[in-house]
Amino acid sequence: MAATDTVPSPVTRVKGACPHDCPDTCALDVHVRDGIAIKVLGAAAHAPTAGVLCTKVARYTERTYHPDRLLHPMRRIGTKGEGRFERISWDTAIAAIAGRLKPMAAENPERILPYSYAGTMGLVQGDSMSMRFFHQIGASFLDRTICASAGTAGHELTLGRRVGMDMEMADQAKLIIFWGSNAITSSVHFWARAQEAKRRGATLVAIDPYRSLTAEKCHSHIALLPGTDSALALGLMHVLIRDGLIDRDYVADHTLGFEALSERAGAYPPQRVASICGITAAEIESLAQLYGTTRPALIRANYGMQRARGGGMATRNIACLPALIGAFRDAAGGLLLATGGNFDIDRQALERPDLLTGRVPRTINMSTIGHALLDEAAPVDALIVYNSNPVAVAPDSARVVRGFSREDLFTVVLEHFQTDTADYADILLPATTQLEHLDVIKPYGHYYMMANNPAIAPLGESKPNTEIFRLLAKAMGLTDPCFSDSDETIAQSAVAKDWDFNAVRAAGWKRVGSPKDVARFADGGFDTPSGKVEFFSSRARALGVDPLPDYIAPQEDTRSEAASRYPLAMISPPARNFLNSSFVNVRSLRAAEGEPWLDIHPDDAAKRGIVAGNYVRVFNDRGSVELRARITDRARRGVVVGLSVWWKKLARDGKNANELTNSDTLTDLGRAPIFYDCLVQVAAL
Repeated sequence: MAATDTVPSPVTRVKGACPHDCPDTCALDVHVRDGIAIKVLGAAAHAPTAGVLCTKVARYTERTYHPDRLLHPMRRIGTKGEGRFERISWDTAIAAIAGRLKPMAAENPERILPYSYAGTMGLVQGDSMSMRFFHQIGASFLDRTICASAGTAGHELTLGRRVGMDMEMADQAKLIIFWGSNAITSSVHFWARAQEAKRRGATLVAIDPYRSLTAEKCHSHIALLPGTDSALALGLMHVLIRDGLIDRDYVADHTLGFEALSERAGAYPPQRVASICGITAAEIESLAQLYGTTRPALIRANYGMQRARGGGMATRNIACLPALIGAFRDAAGGLLLATGGNFDIDRQALERPDLLTGRVPRTINMSTIGHALLDEAAPVDALIVYNSNPVAVAPDSARVVRGFSREDLFTVVLEHFQTDTADYADILLPATTQLEHLDVIKPYGHYYMMANNPAIAPLGESKPNTEIFRLLAKAMGLTDPCFSDSDETIAQSAVAKDWDFNAVRAAGWKRVGSPKDVARFADGGFDTPSGKVEFFSSRARALGVDPLPDYIAPQEDTRSEAASRYPLAMISPPARNFLNSSFVNVRSLRAAEGEPWLDIHPDDAAKRGIVAGNYVRVFNDRGSVELRARITDRARRGVVVGLSVWWKKLARDGKNANELTNSDTLTDLGRAPIFYDCLVQVAAL
């Protein structure tokens, strides 16, 4: 070796976990040299990850070291939305926030509202120290409904907790139905298992208004109209019962209300359902025959089908199907919506609701944040946003922007980047990324509790969410000892009492739930009041909804009077290279998406004189957005598709698909938004 040669510093490998809102919750292998993360790989030893990452998280170092990363506290110097800030110190920032919040907390703390969601799925950096802070001061509650609450409510009424089948068994299935699930985009590791099942002879079916990447690779695709999933499920029940394709022993032993269900399903013959869904009766007959005669049969449902007015009912109806045919008898059969019900999380220890000392603050629904911010009778005067980007992701975006534009609204945003929401902040605080802090993550797509170790020191002056709220608590004079808890203490409090978090942290993960190869519900034991699958639900009746599965038409039905002005149904599912609004500012990923597109069927385009590649105006009474037209039969007739969620500031007209979505109506169950219950018109520009 020449005298001038230097030996490269050794590479250290740190065990991490992906924090993003995805069921796969991958185990990360972070390679660090000289304090710098040089690459992020999937952990090969973690069965669900199997050494593979999605295109987004594989670029995590590009995101962490992004040139636009927020590294210092900032104070607004321009008008709201303009995005002009000046650098300030942490002491100045914390003092300014406490100075505004203290008098509100003393007079009426409900004027203060937290706004957060799944920007991180971590239990520590999500809602632990932050919720302790808001509970102690008595701030308004946030009803966190924007993604999964309708489907969760429907599932719980029928099956109980979202335990879900084990995704590691999916490659053993002989039939996999992707219902409202574009797994290639939203669950790539489940898709890998499905591909293996396909190689072994399994049949794959997609139920989706759009011929997604997943639907393109399935054996068949049923392109129903948005919001009609509950009717399709009833049509399948009708055929299964009519043709004797049900497992009568399983139904007799492990379900409640079959006779009433049978009568209800009798009112939904294939011809009627075909008319509702905009498909053929033959498609319903064929799928029912396939589902009733194939084992193991697995439904991989996702939350796309619950983003319409009847979204809770749709999930209820779909959850009934595996019980009818006895699919729960097989470890590779049944239903996978989510697996979070496997994990015993101590929310009391994490969030400390006892700090409310008996107070019951008002609740504000995050899905109607635009209405809340413009409500003069019950004003929100201070908003603290973390782990979310509501200006981009909340429905009825024009209304949301009007609310965020209020000069009298004091807004604090904790962020990695200057997002659409950050542009409206009065104080902007730099938060750490997953590579820079400790966390523990409860997944919702597999059976492994995940731990994340910090791989590098925080960049610039960024701080973990927990530390930011510790500083705010101190500045506000909050003295409960819980505000001194370390992140390690919080993580230990989150997991089961008999676990050693440090051991989980060293291993990277710990499996919970049923052993592999065991069918969790083969002998019943559902987490419902009866212990059975509740076709008839007394709890649903108590909530004021039909106790039996039924069909609830979309709020904006393509056959309604409104369709005379706005005849096209619009859905806005996730783009492959984005995760909600995360990763949109990563140049390589944005380049792969190109720009905001509108997929429109050739017949619908021809009626409007729309030319492929030209810009079009998509509009309704709520707003409009300009998108580039992509003429394709991937969009069925009568449906247009705008893949999302783009940062508005990165679009040519400063808008995204949520200009068009509705916040005046919520779902039948779960108080969730109806993103895919949206009529529009399209015109050439």
